[in-house]
Amino acid sequence: MLDSDNTILVIIDVQDKLAGAMVEKEKLVENLQKIIKGARVFELPVIVTEQNPKGLGATISEVSNLLPDCPPIPKLSFSGYADMHFIEKLEAAGRQQVLLAGIEAHVCVYQTARDLAEAGFEVQVLVDCISSRTLENKNIGIEKMRYEDIDLTGVETALFELLKVAEGDRFKQILRIVK
Repeated sequence: MLDSDNTILVIIDVQDKLAGAMVEKEKLVENLQKIIKGARVFELPVIVTEQNPKGLGATISEVSNLLPDCPPIPKLSFSGYADMHFIEKLEAAGRQQVLLAGIEAHVCVYQTARDLAEAGFEVQVLVDCISSRTLENKNIGIEKMRYEDIDLTGVETALFELLKVAEGDRFKQILRIVK
């Protein structure tokens, strides 16, 4: 069960030149915005990565505009956890539960999830916040993560797990986000 005091949101490589080619791009972007807004309600730390930003461009504005205080970590490794700056930022946050979103499901998301799990983190991949260029590749990524015993979740499931109760200001804010 997610705990808001122990959870961090990681967004992998949602960049200009790559995001436009994703399956169900509009739904992906909408769900990414929901989880980012929810993370803000719970004051979760957020890490954003960019795969080879010189070649693939910057994080899409629909994401970066919601995270003005979160400069992306450029990387060349497919796994975020293979990048020292990523590891340093993750360790500085002091959180053990990682909510993972981004693209592509079968490459960077999968490899990051696997490496985080192997390092002892509790990883939950937001299935409605990941994509690939083809549905087949997205499904391959999901199946490989399932095979590695990585937990799969969705935006609403994660937000209500973090919330725990149907009362208070946070509850009202989360309802506005998911409706």
